[in-house]
Amino acid sequence: MILVQNVVFMHLGPKASTRFCKQAMCAKKHIAFFNMEETKQNEHYKYIFKNRYILRGGLMDTNKEIFERDINAKNPEDSTMYGTGTKKMLNMLILEILREYSDSEHRLLQQDIIDLLENNYGLSCERRAVKNNITSLQEMGYDIVADKGYFLNSREFSDAELRLLIDSIFSSGAITDKEAHQLAKKFEKFSNKYFKSHVAHIHCVSSGKNAENQQIMTSISAIDTAISKGKKISFAYLKYGVDLKLHPKREIRYVVNPYQMINNRGKYYLIGNYDAYDNVSHYRLDRITDVEILKEPRKPIKSIKGLENGLNIEKYIAEHTYMFSGTSEHIKLRTHESFIDDLVDNFGKDIRVTFGENDSIIVDLKCNTEAFFYWSLQYGQHIEVLGPESMRERIRQASMEICKKYE
Repeated sequence: MILVQNVVFMHLGPKASTRFCKQAMCAKKHIAFFNMEETKQNEHYKYIFKNRYILRGGLMDTNKEIFERDINAKNPEDSTMYGTGTKKMLNMLILEILREYSDSEHRLLQQDIIDLLENNYGLSCERRAVKNNITSLQEMGYDIVADKGYFLNSREFSDAELRLLIDSIFSSGAITDKEAHQLAKKFEKFSNKYFKSHVAHIHCVSSGKNAENQQIMTSISAIDTAISKGKKISFAYLKYGVDLKLHPKREIRYVVNPYQMINNRGKYYLIGNYDAYDNVSHYRLDRITDVEILKEPRKPIKSIKGLENGLNIEKYIAEHTYMFSGTSEHIKLRTHESFIDDLVDNFGKDIRVTFGENDSIIVDLKCNTEAFFYWSLQYGQHIEVLGPESMRERIRQASMEICKKYE
């Protein structure tokens, strides 16, 4: 969930990502009515509800044989649709059918629902029972439309939102291809079978850029726990060798004070402090393995240089374009108005723009010095750094060295 929150934040922005997190956490409301007093009267069905129904408010992994066995084990009389337990379950089965098989373009008649109940769950009921249970679901707040058939009109996520989330997961280099496919499958369960058919081709695609570290999910979970408890962590840090495989960067384990995990440019980073120093350090999550939570409390974040006022993630990412550690400084550059899109993409809107001579513009921004140096080499044909002088000289020297290699 933590990984998804960060990926969503980067692709959807703060407002939409906040709504996503609230929707995901509130999805459990669909099983709330299993705690109704009537249901508590039947201990056997409480067991079924606890072990068979999760999150989406419907049967996720129950097959017909297990379902019928559980229903009939306590009392054969309860296997009818009007028994004490299964009468309370029928509305959930109908809701599950509406979730899986209906939308505005695929409406279900009462007979369609009766047939699906029989085929999927081996249960039978009358038209009157279907109508009454749908009315009950509507009274519970489910947006079920009855017009030339029935369909579930609104869901936790629209198809467009789900497609964006799935695409975001596959574009992330922070997880393995296998984990990306598993997450995509979980997201698909928030829609119906028609949406699944539209994204089926994605499950055959590999980005070729996804992480190889199989422990990343375990690492994320452990680091999140350490951050929540305010503890230090130790871990092994990996790097690629000439054999193109990951190997430990050194034999000694890293001891780090963890503060935040963020997603930047498709990579997932831990922002922390290497315990032997007092400055900020960054670590790629896909290079971290064998995380151990230590008993020792971490250093207060305000004691770390650069984080004295806490961590503003959006501002921090804007100033650390390539996630280099170190200080930030004010930089002035000259460019053309047509280049403004690239500036906003890389540094955000926390920049100051004034008009210069002819068609040029003068831009003032704040950025990590190492990150800006490499960024300026990438876009050197489109910008001229005006200050500070130390940055101008460094870029000039690097440009001359590059030029000599091509003479």
